[in-house]
Amino acid sequence: MIRTPLRPLARILTARAKGENPDAIERENIRLRHEEMRDTSRDQAEGRLLMLGLFFFAAFTLVGARMGLMAAAPPSEPQVAAVGPSITAQRADIVDRNGRVLATNLATYSLYAQPQDMIDPIKAAKSLVKIFPDLDEARLEKDFTGDRTFVWIKRTLSPEQMQAVHDIGDPGLLFGPREMRLYPNGRLAAHILGGAGFGREGVDSAEVIGIAGVEKEYDSWLRDPANAGQPLQLSIDLTVQAATREVLDAGMHMMNAKGAAAILMDAHTGEILSMVSLPDFDPNDRPAPLVKGDAADSPLFNRAVQGLYELGSTFKIFDVGQALDLGLITPDTIIDTKPIVWGKYTLHDFHNYGSKLSVKDVIRESSNLGAARIALLFGGDKQKPFLKSLGLLDPTPVELVEAGGARPQYPTNWSDLSTMTIAYGHGISVSPLHLCTAYASMLNGGIRVYPTLIKTDHPKIGPRVVSEATSDKLRTMLRYVVTSGTASYGDVKGYDVGGKTGTADKPDPQGGYYTDKVISTFASVFPAHDPKYVLVVTLDEPSDNTGKDPRRTAGYTAVPVAAEIIRRDAPLLGLRPEIVPDPQNAITLARN
Repeated sequence: MIRTPLRPLARILTARAKGENPDAIERENIRLRHEEMRDTSRDQAEGRLLMLGLFFFAAFTLVGARMGLMAAAPPSEPQVAAVGPSITAQRADIVDRNGRVLATNLATYSLYAQPQDMIDPIKAAKSLVKIFPDLDEARLEKDFTGDRTFVWIKRTLSPEQMQAVHDIGDPGLLFGPREMRLYPNGRLAAHILGGAGFGREGVDSAEVIGIAGVEKEYDSWLRDPANAGQPLQLSIDLTVQAATREVLDAGMHMMNAKGAAAILMDAHTGEILSMVSLPDFDPNDRPAPLVKGDAADSPLFNRAVQGLYELGSTFKIFDVGQALDLGLITPDTIIDTKPIVWGKYTLHDFHNYGSKLSVKDVIRESSNLGAARIALLFGGDKQKPFLKSLGLLDPTPVELVEAGGARPQYPTNWSDLSTMTIAYGHGISVSPLHLCTAYASMLNGGIRVYPTLIKTDHPKIGPRVVSEATSDKLRTMLRYVVTSGTASYGDVKGYDVGGKTGTADKPDPQGGYYTDKVISTFASVFPAHDPKYVLVVTLDEPSDNTGKDPRRTAGYTAVPVAAEIIRRDAPLLGLRPEIVPDPQNAITLARN
């Protein structure tokens, strides 16, 4: 920059020539220079203030916008960085055959503490115990005042509990978002669904894994992101399941039974429409397994699948069906029913039915001696493979993780005595699901079916086990049992029920059998002339005490319960009551 001299020579000479004071020129130039410097400084200051104002305006605008976004966003807790792969919490729903939800996910929060950030850990511990009475106050105080930097308090919280913890106001109590498994129908289908729990856990999510039932059997599938959230559709009908459970629960209490099981199966596809085991549990609050005693005493025990029982006379149709199929007998063949002496054993009937019965009366009256002699017609060498072809000697392939451990029990040495006792359901233990599957295979026209809990349009169909003619004869005999035999209480008008009763003494763990404890079973098919469904009802230690003496046989205990289940379920399944022609004269029976 060119500066103007304070004493310019030309002006000084001119001033002296005029007699003026040259110092006045210098003073004037100094004044002008100061004014110029002042103006320049003012301009610079104004520029700086403008820039600073713009900066503060932009900063406050940015902060305000950020605060607005944070206020509008849902609240979230700070996340702790974790080492390792991220946790995928999403799990597919489980629905019934009509798409109604059986299991789904619920967004919730977990509660944890960072003691180093707590203001008053003692007060916080006391307040938490008031909200969660199951917590140990002394343990919390120890954890909060010790060296720990992270403490899990609750895996899941209800909204009310979360608000109560908020009200404590301690910054060291933090919430982590997560999903939990919810079963909106409570106890309904508890043994089928099984339940789920948490696997790997982080503060921001948790791994939901199946721990029993279908949840565990299909755990990988339910957690697979490749399925894009597609639900797992089961074969059960929620409405039918609810009706079956309600009737079975009432029947179990009326018959003073220790437990009960009921299975309703499509006779042609093996699809299970309903499966109930009592007592049951709520999978939302799954109880701990028993650590001692009999596993069957736990509500977690699935009597329909895991329970292995001698199911008594329900087995008689298998040997009769095999003998019919081999051409050894007809329904009218006369069978010797006198007591059988075999070595040191003597076999008797429950009642004295006389010395001879026709095959159809062996089934109607439920003669053990008749069934034993029919089995001897073909022997154990043929009996064993036939029962195996029905799936009665292997675990059921149903989609429950518990099914693999339910292996039928039968003698390793299949003697002639075993052949006779197995003919009427003693000396062999199977589950009610085994029995239901075998009945469906024998009565649907003779085609082997496989039990399934998954709805499918392409069921697995097995080989033929008996001829269609044999299957038809068996259904006629089972209908005869209901109309004039041991299952007369099972006759549900309009639904042509056929079935077989079975009452077996319970084995005593100390040896032998109890004299006052039985397993009573009714295995049925309906309609008998056009088989669509098979129902098996089993009661553990029932006793009908309405009469003078306790009655424990299936005809008085399991049969009435099964009849009421059919009466409730058949309309729900879309079956309309039928008017069946009288086979004697083909005249339609009608009643005003």
